[in-house]
Amino acid sequence: MRTAWRKHPVRFVASRTALYISLSGVLLLVLGPYIIMLLTSLTPKEELAAAGASLIPSELTTASYSELLSTTPFLSYLTNSITVAAIAVPITLTVSTGAAIALSRFDFAGKKSLMTGLLLAQMFPAVLLVISLQGQLRSFGLLDNKLGLALVHSAFATPFATWLLKGFADSLPRELEESGAIDGASSWQIIPKLVLPLLLPGMVAAGTYSFILTWNEFLYALTFTSSTATRTLPVGLQLFIGEYQIRWDLLTAGGVLSVLPVVVGFLLVQRKLVAGLSAGAVKG
Repeated sequence: MRTAWRKHPVRFVASRTALYISLSGVLLLVLGPYIIMLLTSLTPKEELAAAGASLIPSELTTASYSELLSTTPFLSYLTNSITVAAIAVPITLTVSTGAAIALSRFDFAGKKSLMTGLLLAQMFPAVLLVISLQGQLRSFGLLDNKLGLALVHSAFATPFATWLLKGFADSLPRELEESGAIDGASSWQIIPKLVLPLLLPGMVAAGTYSFILTWNEFLYALTFTSSTATRTLPVGLQLFIGEYQIRWDLLTAGGVLSVLPVVVGFLLVQRKLVAGLSAGAVKG
């Protein structure tokens, strides 16, 4: 970099300036909707209802947040989303981790067919399975139930999570497991003590995918829940869109608050998430 600066200072400055401008443009495109949502949530309700409302409010107010938390069941929707995610993510990780290790380390009849089936499972439109899943949930008494919704979400997250974790498991050296076996460790000791710690970044990536899918999913949450006690955030926020009026203040305030758990989660796991995604893409 210093050599380029010394030889061609004007060209170096121009290239760096163009790079920063391009990155700023991309960042603005990504964060723009969130900035607009935040500003809208801080705009007075009367100003939003007025004709020709500006994106930049004349004054900032938190009245929409106070009304959202005190007069609407938003906290119930938030609790339901957290509960469903807390059930779905561990189930997804448990099933997909075991399946990924089995597909990576063992040869058995139908292995290729099973992997193809997992891949094809991602191609089915979600709407095609609504009627079938509704009948199954009704049969087991899980309709309008958070556990039933979590099971549906984990079922749809498991195939991709399995593929992701299998790619990561394929990159782990088999010599480590062989050395553990030579030292007298059984399979039940090798997997939790040797394999799972190395598989942790991939599990974080798979768990993050499962969490985002569960947190944002709308169709099944709308179809399989019908009460405030079970509705999740996507369905709850949709109720602020009325037949004759849209409560933009409440809708955007709820959107801002619903994004915060995702942002905090990413900040906590970002290092292991990047490592898991990059390592899982090496082999498939």
